[in-house]
Amino acid sequence: MNTDSIISRFTDALAQRAPEYGLELMPEQTAQLAAFYEHLLKWNDQLHLVAPCEPEEFAARHVLESLCALPYIPHRASVADIGSGGGLPIVPILIMRPDINATLIESSAKKYIYLHETAVKILPDSFTRIITFRFEHAVTPPMNIITCRALDRFSEKLPLLYNWANQGCTFLLFAGPDVREALEKLGVDYEEKLLPNSEQRFLFTVKK
Repeated sequence: MNTDSIISRFTDALAQRAPEYGLELMPEQTAQLAAFYEHLLKWNDQLHLVAPCEPEEFAARHVLESLCALPYIPHRASVADIGSGGGLPIVPILIMRPDINATLIESSAKKYIYLHETAVKILPDSFTRIITFRFEHAVTPPMNIITCRALDRFSEKLPLLYNWANQGCTFLLFAGPDVREALEKLGVDYEEKLLPNSEQRFLFTVKK
């Protein structure tokens, strides 16, 4: 299947399924999201950024799910995205909200190169910087929001992440029941929202 057909299926899925996620996408936003998807596909065979999936699944499970964080992010927020990897959830968020000041933290040097090119090509209007360290080895940046979707050993590292973050910071964590258990062990208050079209994927919000 050629690239044009794949991208067309992706954009059609975004348009058809956005209302299920409480979203309305402008044509320029859809075009930018499609450019991000095409860019990721070019790198995916080399870096294994996301598991192979159909364009419709990528549109819903990866992009539209990522955008479920938008109502929790205030205007001109400073966001730290931990374990940025393929750019999820942060790149779709920044496409929709270029007012956000974002720091992407990714320990893989190869993925850093991909993310840097993504920032230059896909996010020219956003203020984005990329740090190539594990978060626990990085200086905590100024931030009031932390997003995280694909951190290795997520449950195990959650206490480290919580202690690393600024006081007053809000965590937006895309995860499953194992992270709920980790939050309960940590003894912090949290809220959870079941993501649309899912039985086991949640958005957890935690205020430090």
